[in-house]
Parts: sequence; structure tokens; C-alpha cells
Amino acid sequence: MKKDFIESGKIVGTHGVRGGLRVQPWCDTPEFLCGFKKLFLKQAEAFNPVKVKSAKPHGNIVIMELDLVDTMEKAEALRNKVLFVERSAFKLEKDQYLICDLIGCDVFDADTNKLLGAVSDVSKTGANDVWHIKNGDNEYLIPVIDDVVIDVNVDENKVVIRPLKGIFEE
Repeated sequence: MKKDFIESGKIVGTHGVRGGLRVQPWCDTPEFLCGFKKLFLKQAEAFNPVKVKSAKPHGNIVIMELDLVDTMEKAEALRNKVLFVERSAFKLEKDQYLICDLIGCDVFDADTNKLLGAVSDVSKTGANDVWHIKNGDNEYLIPVIDDVVIDVNVDENKVVIRPLKGIFEE
């Protein structure tokens, strides 16, 4: 089931004395996180909106100012909190999907239709992503390249791959 609120980053520290925050983005790029004017903080079971006053990339983090966070003490109180983006706030292209939607998808062999396992994690390696496919106690690493990934349908919780020779062989 797709979540309405997507984890998008974690507040890892403060910046300055006026309530600035250092945010570790959980997006493809820090610039992506900077594009939102409203984020959400989860408190108990509620997602509370917070207005983004400013956000700019700084290396691999984002320096961000939120409305009503105007002192270092208020910023420090948010350390280790996760920021969320409302799913409806962004649009994905036809062949794009969110990692959180991919996790848990069943993985099938394109040639045999055999269930190979389920996506349990995604590693970013630079050249291409690598999917972790879990099957019982076994974990397999699959490069996300056109020759391997045949189809991804997160709405049907299904991924079809043509594994590289030897990966799933015992």
C-alpha cells in the first residue's frame, strides 16, 4: 500500500544561531528536497505541516529554515526528526517510482516466471542502483540496468528481471 507521506530526509543538526537546520536528504539529490515549500513532521500519529522559509543545498546536505523555528534551541529540539513530503506534492514520470514503493515488491524471473524473492533494500553505487533481493535467509544483489530489469510495476507489487548468469544458481 502506498503511503500518503514519504520520508524525505532527517534533521541531523543545527546551522547557526537563528534556528537553521542541517538536513540529510533521502532523495535522489539535495536539490529535489529544496523544491518543496511545505514539509511535514510526524508527531504521534499525525503529520503536521511546516512551512519551509528557505532551503539550499550545501554539499550532500540541505541547509533549511522552517517557519516558527527561530532559535538554536528550537532547532536542536528537532534533531533526528524525519521530514516527510506529501505524495501529492510531486509527480513521477511513467517509468519512475519511489524506493519506498519498490521495497517489498515480489521479484520474478522473466524467462521462467519463478518467484525469486522480494526487494528488501536499494543501494546507490554511483554507476547504477543495486537492488537487494531477499529470499528466506538468502540475499542477492541485482544491478539495476536495462539488461536485467525488464519491468517494474509497483501498483501490482511486481518486478520482472532477467538475472545475470550465476546470481540465483546454487
